[in-house]
Amino acid sequence: MNLRQPNSNDATRTFNRSKSVVPMSGLCTRCVDGCRGNCEVFKSSFRGREVLYPGPFGEITAGADKNYPVDYSHLNIQGYAVGAIGLPDGVDANPETARFPYVDTETEYGWDKKVKMRIPIFTGALGSTDIARKNWEHFAVGAVIAGITLVCGENVCGVDPELKLGSDGLIASSPEMDRRINIYNEFHDGYGEMLVQMNVEDTKLGVAEYISSKHNMDTIELKWGQGAKCIGGEIKVKDIDRAVELKKRGYIVTPDPEDHAVAEAYKLGAIREFERHSRLGFVTKESFLEEVDRLRGLGFDRITLKTGAYSMVEAAMALKYCSEAKIDLLTFDGAPGGTGMSPWPMMEEWGIPTFYLQSLVYEFAEKLTKKGMRVPDLAMAGGFSSEDGIYKALAMGAPYFKAVCMGRAAMIPGMVGKNIGKWLSEENLPKTVSEFGHRPEEIFVHYEELAERFGSDMKKIPLGAIGIYSYAEKTRVGLQQLMAGSRRFNLSTIGRNDVMALTEDATKISGIDYVMDAYRDIAEQILDD
Repeated sequence: MNLRQPNSNDATRTFNRSKSVVPMSGLCTRCVDGCRGNCEVFKSSFRGREVLYPGPFGEITAGADKNYPVDYSHLNIQGYAVGAIGLPDGVDANPETARFPYVDTETEYGWDKKVKMRIPIFTGALGSTDIARKNWEHFAVGAVIAGITLVCGENVCGVDPELKLGSDGLIASSPEMDRRINIYNEFHDGYGEMLVQMNVEDTKLGVAEYISSKHNMDTIELKWGQGAKCIGGEIKVKDIDRAVELKKRGYIVTPDPEDHAVAEAYKLGAIREFERHSRLGFVTKESFLEEVDRLRGLGFDRITLKTGAYSMVEAAMALKYCSEAKIDLLTFDGAPGGTGMSPWPMMEEWGIPTFYLQSLVYEFAEKLTKKGMRVPDLAMAGGFSSEDGIYKALAMGAPYFKAVCMGRAAMIPGMVGKNIGKWLSEENLPKTVSEFGHRPEEIFVHYEELAERFGSDMKKIPLGAIGIYSYAEKTRVGLQQLMAGSRRFNLSTIGRNDVMALTEDATKISGIDYVMDAYRDIAEQILDD
């Protein structure tokens, strides 16, 4: 099985000359001396390390396209012709009461102090990348009006050009973080929350102390990693002075902007960009529990953890440690990753894929439950984009998984809405949009609904936020329809028997019943009576 074709991809802006390609290496079967390009080996011959990354940085998001042997497409959702579970107390199930618009898609997470969301999704980490910075008002306001949690990713303070440090080396002022929090808070109405992630550098700089004391944030998220990469977070910078500044703040910057040869290559134009990397974290049970206690001592009501597609050892560590620490939400992010900056080979080739990882986590959660331990609320990330995937993940992980974290799928509507505004101002709408009209009120199906909801404040809502709201509404209604077909009228009623495996491999990995066995005992009983 050819799971992917290395050596060329649109993400790295490379391609093979030949139509015949060696499956393992990705090299053309006939490599010609004098070929004018442009496979990854060709481009790497003169651009070196740059070819590791998707690009152009700051303008794209990239998602790995490796085709794994088993994924969520190997599950189908069960449908039933009788019953209705999860209707409000006292409501009898009948064709009038069990209509799909009555399905309740709200979810909540938290150990004691719960956070409610209108639909069981939240954004991936929107941190120090240019995509997150340039589109923040669209992402933040969109998440708020959709009623979902927004994750503000790592390193936002550390890359803030206007960052000011105190004499103790901790953050005294971060205007960029202030801006992000203030934009979010302006419209927040009680659903969802804003989580600020914290990695090694964030901890050293005192991000927790800053957002606790200045902004009185309720929740903070610790980060072990993500599904896109097994090293720390990265961005690129094009200015050598900026690269030196980030190095002096304690970041790993490559190539070294203070190296004489590098500086000369930069002057000549050979080196055009620098990478800023975060350090690798090192996890121990003792240090994790101590950090959780420290953060609670700073006043945080809720502490969450985001971890990546590491081995099953780290998965077991995350579950066990979070149970003991009473973590409010634990998010597992599986491979393949999606990001705007992670090394492309790493996105494609490292880590446990999402379907496999969730299967392991469910297995481990069951073990902890049987030992009498409480499993923290869980979320799954790693390639989701639609309501069918949400349903399958919640069903396969029931009752532990409360939501799905979406990275690129939650960002795209914000960028689309923003660009519609830009195209409108330039009178340059593409046909894909202009067929619906030439004003926001005509183009966005939910515009008038939001205008009625927000009144005069509607002028403050950017079109990218309306894009995210529209996408969230599509997801909510689609989920209602799927749940009604399964006669599940509340998210808490979805169970593992509400999905079936289409292949025996999927059954072996997940423990979900094979389609030819699911409900067979009940079916046989009906036939035998």
